[in-house]
Amino acid sequence: MRATVVVPVLKSRSRGGQSESASTRTPESRLEEATGLAQAIDLDVVHGSIIPVNDPRPATLLGTGKIEEIKALLDERDSGLVIVDHPLTPVQQRNLEKEWNAKVIDRTGLILEIFGRRASTKEGTLQVDLAHLNYQKGRLVRSWTHLERQRGGGGFMGGPGETQIEADRRMLQDRIIKLERELEQVVRTRQLHRAKRRKVPHPIVALVGYTNAGKSTLFNRLTGAGVLAEDMLFATLDPTLRRMKLPHGRTVILSDTVGFISDLPTHLVAAFRATLEEVLEADLILHVRDMSDADNQAQSSDVMRILNDLGIDEAEAEKRLIEVWNKIDRLEPEVHDTMVQRAAGASNVVAVSAVSGEGVDTLMEEISRRLSGVMTVATIRLPVDKLALLPWLYDHAIVDGREDNEDGTITLDLRLSETEATELERRIGNGPKSDKKDWER
Repeated sequence: MRATVVVPVLKSRSRGGQSESASTRTPESRLEEATGLAQAIDLDVVHGSIIPVNDPRPATLLGTGKIEEIKALLDERDSGLVIVDHPLTPVQQRNLEKEWNAKVIDRTGLILEIFGRRASTKEGTLQVDLAHLNYQKGRLVRSWTHLERQRGGGGFMGGPGETQIEADRRMLQDRIIKLERELEQVVRTRQLHRAKRRKVPHPIVALVGYTNAGKSTLFNRLTGAGVLAEDMLFATLDPTLRRMKLPHGRTVILSDTVGFISDLPTHLVAAFRATLEEVLEADLILHVRDMSDADNQAQSSDVMRILNDLGIDEAEAEKRLIEVWNKIDRLEPEVHDTMVQRAAGASNVVAVSAVSGEGVDTLMEEISRRLSGVMTVATIRLPVDKLALLPWLYDHAIVDGREDNEDGTITLDLRLSETEATELERRIGNGPKSDKKDWER
């Protein structure tokens, strides 16, 4: 379908009376992103416009002159769909459709459409359906309000308009309740999975970031998985978890989450709560940023705002978050070198290219270092009847040395966290030990 993208730039009045933009993002970046969103669902964008709006109209958002200008453009370009990169009220959407004689969807509707196409698992489909119904509920009911004044009989009986409203509301609400129950089961299932992972305590590392920052490409680079990775907004939607081996042999679970975006609809945040809780459970969060995007600082602020809404404040982020400056391969050589130097001088930043692999080894080392915490150094001698512990040791500890003895026992030089040291003591059956020699058997 041929589509036209319209980006309204609302102005707010400062104290000095001068007009200033109400958005922190540049209009050009908003237009580029809105066009990318439209192309993500195979729309043919034939035109894009940035429209300053000094006085938003309650009925149409835009002024009469701009509405007529866009109508002429639609007729000229034979465009039957208008995407307005701004939230529209049901009344505004309906009035614009009448004025332009074309289908109109706002930013929320466009994102819902993309999510609906991308969802491939039952959980993803349920979450998108719930968000879409909550979005449509207000619009469908309000679209019938012109019939509420119709009365039948003596004026006290509901007329056909009221009957239609109630029927629509009831059907939608019944469907919403059903989806919420199904999602409650999804939440319980996820909680069970998390409980099982805690019993086999592999640390969890979650990838977060703005959509199209390169999370899935980095996920594939780190794990060897075949997750879809394309230069497209919201190329992947459903979360994916894979095991990953760190440089010294420790196993962690890497989670690829849904991409964030500015002005993420509240319906989606609520519906995807079960998925986003994977981030809350993570031991370490990798915030992937597209450093080749001129708007990357605003994108970073949007991501941090959503993390804060999920309950991860600045103090928590400082302890659990690593910034991954991705796509440095796209930078000019001088900018690239400066970026790498800046990252090297920061305590929680690693510059990488998920495509070329540059910096990935440094990232893996940093993940290993951050997850290690306070390490215990130990030398243990496994008797023959305890050799079944070897796989567990290679998964949960860093093995610095190994000696296979003539009597069938194995001596290992280990580094492991305090938690894993306690668990190893329990499995070996030694009881609490503190001195290195006490570990030897």
